[in-house]
Amino acid sequence: MAVTLAPERSVSPIVVPGQLALRTIRGRNGPFTVGRLSTHLGVFEVKDPELEQYHEGKYDGEFIIRYIFPKSYPVGGGMRFEIRASLDGMTLFGIDKLSGDEARSFAIQDVDPLDEESGAPPAATPAKPAKVSRPAKPAPVRASADPLVDTTPFGADAAPSAAVAAPGSTEEGDAALFGLLWPLGQSVKLDSTIDRRTLRAQIARLGELGYALDFKTQEWSRQAELQPA
Repeated sequence: MAVTLAPERSVSPIVVPGQLALRTIRGRNGPFTVGRLSTHLGVFEVKDPELEQYHEGKYDGEFIIRYIFPKSYPVGGGMRFEIRASLDGMTLFGIDKLSGDEARSFAIQDVDPLDEESGAPPAATPAKPAKVSRPAKPAPVRASADPLVDTTPFGADAAPSAAVAAPGSTEEGDAALFGLLWPLGQSVKLDSTIDRRTLRAQIARLGELGYALDFKTQEWSRQAELQPA
């Protein structure tokens, strides 16, 4: 079980210059983002939902640290300990690519913050299944010419009807996903205080709709369509 000490909240947030390195890791829930903030106060791990929006890289800027706290959680049959910083905001000035060494410095077996928040156990390496004999191939069933005769093999699921398989309209789904942000304008600022799973779904959908994040304004803007030459 993960052990978390109560965070030490300062009287007021601290504003510090620094560099935030972000790494995208592929997990069982899909890609997730973890960060490492380097400042004159020290180096801290950052796993705030806000980071889900940003591309992998190194960001220079000023960071508002709300509080700093120790965190431990199980990883790969052992325990990992780290010092985390929770951010209350940030102003970013520029971005650079991670070097190979910087990318490898992040733990690939890192726990997805989504699993950590839900209390789900870390993903374990699946055991190799035992070899079993392959069942005999059933004889083909010949369809009847009579439309009133059901030739579906016993135990087989029938194909879902078109009415059941057809999903709701995309507009209705987007309205439910974005809530008060719908209908979307030319620029959108996401609320990172909502649950992380919904935030990830909003980020993915904005990309499908042609929006791109401006990390300096921290807003998603609709990309202008290319004009014919």
